[in-house]
Amino acid sequence: MASRTPSPTADRAARTAAAPDRGAPGERPRRRLSVDERREQLIAVALELFSRRPPEEVSIDDIAAAAGASRPLVYHYFPGKQALYEASLRRAGRELSARFEEPMEGPLSERLYRVMGRYLDFVQSHGPGFAALLRGGSVAASAGTSAVIDEVRRAAHDQILSHLAIPAPSPGLRLTVRAWIANAEITSLEWLAERSVPLKELQLHLVQEFVASLTLTAAREPALAAELASFFADERPDGPTGRLVQDLAGLFAVPGILDAVTALAAGTQAREPVGDSSAQAMEGSDGAPAE
Repeated sequence: MASRTPSPTADRAARTAAAPDRGAPGERPRRRLSVDERREQLIAVALELFSRRPPEEVSIDDIAAAAGASRPLVYHYFPGKQALYEASLRRAGRELSARFEEPMEGPLSERLYRVMGRYLDFVQSHGPGFAALLRGGSVAASAGTSAVIDEVRRAAHDQILSHLAIPAPSPGLRLTVRAWIANAEITSLEWLAERSVPLKELQLHLVQEFVASLTLTAAREPALAAELASFFADERPDGPTGRLVQDLAGLFAVPGILDAVTALAAGTQAREPVGDSSAQAMEGSDGAPAE
């Protein structure tokens, strides 16, 4: 196996490749890139390639050719493809984390709708490489790449909690947010594979799932339920939450559903832990076995 450490000859080739192209006589030579500029250029080119193809299908030669550089020059800046992949992923991670930033103005579900629009746009434009990483099937996946994804998840989690503006989020609420982020990842990756629904429909669906999860959590937590009133009061009929409520109202119009739900809410069915009814049937009122 050939060593990936550049030889003196490779070093000379790297310096030659990095030298300015003087062009034809009379033309102004192109400016030579600084060390930092060349490194950033290689990262940008690699990210573009990894966005279009799974990491295992991209070689150092591909990156060098796309950057207009030599193979030794790429190795001069990065010890191998894995290092370049992780550097490009860190850049992608910073960009994706920034897409969760949103001014805290207007109804919450509309803010999240704009956030998810930017998130899905990113997923779509960086599909193959990002999908390979999140699915854990990439040979390029490592502790370094996993750390980048974890950082993006933390940024999303913190941004969403800041929009909820709840001073002391409960463990249940934090779990709800994390579960929704995981669901958004899984759903968006499935969409990449199938594209079975329009992107805007998926965007709306994900936001409404968050609203539904938040409402369910509030039903279990009185402190959060008190905050939910102001949340619904800020929403608009044509926003994601308003449309969700209208869809639910339409569902309750289906014959039989409202009656069944009303009966459940009124507690007309016995509230017994699973298995208790059979045990009670075998016992008399005084606890003795039934005759």
